[in-house]
Amino acid sequence: MSEADGLRDYRQWHDDYDEPGSRLHLRLLVVQDLIARALDELPPGPVRLISVCAGQGRDILTVARRHRRGPDVRGLLVELDPENASRAEADIAAHHLEGIDVRVGDAGATDAYAGAVPADLVLVCGVFGNVSDDDIEGTVMRLPTLCAPGARVIWTRYPSGEGFALLPAWLEAAGFEIESLVTCERESFSVGLARLEGPPMPFRPGERLFTFFR
Repeated sequence: MSEADGLRDYRQWHDDYDEPGSRLHLRLLVVQDLIARALDELPPGPVRLISVCAGQGRDILTVARRHRRGPDVRGLLVELDPENASRAEADIAAHHLEGIDVRVGDAGATDAYAGAVPADLVLVCGVFGNVSDDDIEGTVMRLPTLCAPGARVIWTRYPSGEGFALLPAWLEAAGFEIESLVTCERESFSVGLARLEGPPMPFRPGERLFTFFR
């Protein structure tokens, strides 16, 4: 979640994840499946993680405690809301997921990721449906500054509008190859997985990736 006024209640928003068959519950299952796939495909050894607008971390933390490579996951969840961040920290502690940290901060600013780059797995879930198309494009073009060679990026987006239609072209221009795109028109969500084929870029502190408008 990024710093802005008048946003929806992102604590209550998480309650829908607990409703079987809800849009957020179904989307979460797809995200978790693609995280597990990425962990299966990434080379042996530590998996460096960045989760953008991590919320309570239900996607990566659930997979990390169940997947055979869960102990390999090391990295950072960035979340602005202190209560959501606290719940993620409690989950990390309860399941002994050493190596995963939570940072309370503005995920829309590159400074939030200082010390955590480059990452092998970058999660950008619950972001692109809440920012402008210009911010989507700008964020995608800056993703290589957060990534290690061959990194995987997982994102979510409503399956409509110019921002959705142009995402594949923006990812390709940034050096990514889409490996999977799951679209559920009935529940109005899409989830994608892409691999960085081009070269990573140097990390650039002090830049803005996006600003939430709701």
